Amino acid sequence: MKSHQRQYLQEMDIAVWLDKKAPVATRQNISIEDNTESILKPDNIMPVFTAELNSLAQKVAICQQCSLHESRTQTVFGVGDPDADWFVIGEAPGADEDRQGEPFVGRAGQLLNAMLLAIGLRRKQVFIANILKCRPPHNRDPKPDEVIACESYLRQQLSLIKPKIILAVGRVAAQNLLKSDTPIGKMRGHCYPCPGSDLPVVVTYHPAYLLRSPREKRKVWADLKFAMQTYKAMT
Repeated sequence: MKSHQRQYLQEMDIAVWLDKKAPVATRQNISIEDNTESILKPDNIMPVFTAELNSLAQKVAICQQCSLHESRTQTVFGVGDPDADWFVIGEAPGADEDRQGEPFVGRAGQLLNAMLLAIGLRRKQVFIANILKCRPPHNRDPKPDEVIACESYLRQQLSLIKPKIILAVGRVAAQNLLKSDTPIGKMRGHCYPCPGSDLPVVVTYHPAYLLRSPREKRKVWADLKFAMQTYKAMT
């Protein structure tokens, strides 16, 4: 296990690791010395999409509803379990995601994997997507028209996957999803209904922000525990 992965969990006061045989809600008491290298990296084998999700992914792949299609390498539809209870929503693809066609890869992706693992979830057990399906130039914030152009795709993903909880990571994702301009610091610690549905939304900081501000990891651990409590209350 890499030192920064160990440090991430230690700084959040987590001394447990994933028990692959235990139920998701009760995984605990596993030695941190387990071999986690393959877990923290994006899983090589992901669940197979349904026909409906594949059809939607094909529509996204050729989308030209906004100008971002002119600069993208490829679209980033999303990845994970089509029957997932947890739906993780980020902001938009970055350079690595644009090249690989998968959300949350690289250092931020490894941190997201560790965050999920801390509450007993492997990457392939959730579904991960972004507000935007194409990378904005220079990783700038999404423009309103770009968000509107992608909004129907995200709604269709949620409708097809039917998750039980949404974890919105980062200010841009949280504000655009919830149609709010409230600072993310004030959005934390609350459960919001997703517009157009009864799905609960829990907000936390983006893994890329944690790379710049590691002291905020303890707050994220509190958010993750709150999200798990919210999830358990619904199941």
